[in-house]
Amino acid sequence: MFLGIPDVSVWLAYLLMFLAAAAAVVYGLVMWNKGDEDLDEKPEKKKWVEDEIALEEKVDGGVS
Repeated sequence: MFLGIPDVSVWLAYLLMFLAAAAAVVYGLVMWNKGDEDLDEKPEKKKWVEDEIALEEKVDGGVS
């Protein structure tokens, strides 16, 4: 019994909880601004967005 926790499986659960939280923080820091790309930097993405807007206007009849 260490710090009032009698079983190894409880320690393992706490350890995994802290490791998962640390992994989530690291992932968040690495992926912080990944979605903020300028469309001018990627012409294929700009074309895809224009095609998607045109398709939505065609399907919706131009009503937003």
